[in-house]
Amino acid sequence: MPFNLLKKYPELLEIGHLSEPDRNRSLKGVFERDIKNNQNFRFRGKAIRPIKGEEPAMLLLFRHLTTEEVEEENENGKLFKRRIFEIHRSQSLHWVKYHIDENLKKNMEIFSTEERVNGKKKFRTYIYDLTQKYVIVLEPQRSGTDYYLLSAYYLNRSYGIKKMKKKIKNKLDELL
Repeated sequence: MPFNLLKKYPELLEIGHLSEPDRNRSLKGVFERDIKNNQNFRFRGKAIRPIKGEEPAMLLLFRHLTTEEVEEENENGKLFKRRIFEIHRSQSLHWVKYHIDENLKKNMEIFSTEERVNGKKKFRTYIYDLTQKYVIVLEPQRSGTDYYLLSAYYLNRSYGIKKMKKKIKNKLDELL
């Protein structure tokens, strides 16, 4: 497990063989080092903060970085959403800091967009690694001084790259 703390981009964390408690312990070690306990976790000088929700902010962020939302059907046929472990997000958890620090110098697209989310206008800033098909999503705070880290994931769905190309085509002139 401590071996994962030595992994560097583009290596993947080795978690497939671990039990769920050991896997979570290993992932939390990486998360705490790179994000939670990192006083210099900033993107272009702006502090990065977790989103707020119904659970503690850092726990919510950890879940967003290691799980994905799926829609399931209960015994009555009603659809509901829940989050489940996602191996690809988890194996690349240590890539978040690497990309936030802008260590990758080529095959990157960094841009902001204006989007409709649940009927509201939202701004998003994307850090997109074209080679690995990996994206980090930030939301600029209204104050303009900080970001919220919303998620980071592979574009492993058939529509992912197409959606990202559309976002790039409609990007704002300046980075927010």
